Amino acid sequence: MRYRTLGGTGIEVSVHCLGAMMFGAVGNPDHDDCARIVHAALDQGVNFVDTADMYSAGESEQIVGKALKGRRDDVVLATKVHFPMGEGPNRGGNSRRWILRAVEDSLRRLGTDWIDLYQVHRPDHTTDVEETLSVLSDLVRQGKIRAFGCSTFPAEEIVEAHVVAERRGLGRFRTEQPPYSLLARGVEASVLPVCARYGMGVLTWSPLASGFLTGRYRKGGPIDLTSGRAALTPARFDPALPENVTKLEVVERLVEVASDLGCTLPELAVAFAAAHPAVTSVIVGPRTMEQLDALLKGASLTLDDATLDRIDAIVPPGTNLYQPDGAWRPQSLSDPSRRRRPLADRAAA
Repeated sequence: MRYRTLGGTGIEVSVHCLGAMMFGAVGNPDHDDCARIVHAALDQGVNFVDTADMYSAGESEQIVGKALKGRRDDVVLATKVHFPMGEGPNRGGNSRRWILRAVEDSLRRLGTDWIDLYQVHRPDHTTDVEETLSVLSDLVRQGKIRAFGCSTFPAEEIVEAHVVAERRGLGRFRTEQPPYSLLARGVEASVLPVCARYGMGVLTWSPLASGFLTGRYRKGGPIDLTSGRAALTPARFDPALPENVTKLEVVERLVEVASDLGCTLPELAVAFAAAHPAVTSVIVGPRTMEQLDALLKGASLTLDDATLDRIDAIVPPGTNLYQPDGAWRPQSLSDPSRRRRPLADRAAA
């Protein structure tokens, strides 16, 4: 297992990070089996574990907390806050009010006194970023978190957060967690360069493109839209949709690249994400022990320039073949009023 420094934090983390999104009701509900997966990853040199409060409504954090008993000091533990946890107002977002409650809930579920990396899961346009940075800075001073970062933030919002932190004398985002894969390279255009500019650590998610790069989905082969990842987002896998036909054709060309290297498609996918100079660690999120073994089998795989050139010819740099984040859209796109003048103004013009 290889290790890299997480941004400017001085924390050494494994190039492979164990993602716990599939632990709990959404993926694997067997707590003991999930604990075995955690222990197997640690035994193979992984020292970085990432979860979130909203994964299976807190169950993932509970599983991770139980699995890390007796091994907590050796693990860099990351979790996230933002998405609603329960019904009613003020049960989510990036406000001081919610974060102060959410961090205590996460600490309790994780069974720990501190969180190494506390991440804001998505932007919140109802809360000033100064408010968010202020409470996170307070939590660092209190010793409840060691560092904080953001997840799936647009480049311009990362820049804004750094400017506000500098002007107000607040702690700054030390990391970003973007989606990044062979099929979703959009963050190469601005997010990854911005992270490099500010010396941020980067831990990427969905290297297998939500399952599309597992090797299960092949051109001309049967695709079951009622099970696995396909059941969660069938539109991403439906072979009747033109965009998915394109993805399947690309997968066939990537399989050829993997075959020439003597590795599997998932191994190629993870190695690709780890090859970018701005990337610190690649999150792999297994549901079963078999999936963990398959992903870590290629932990030592590195890609040479010739291979990366072949990949660039198949999927051009900065290209997204699908929209990788289905959980959040900027208000400029989701709220029509942000793009339309009031009728009275239009009439006056």
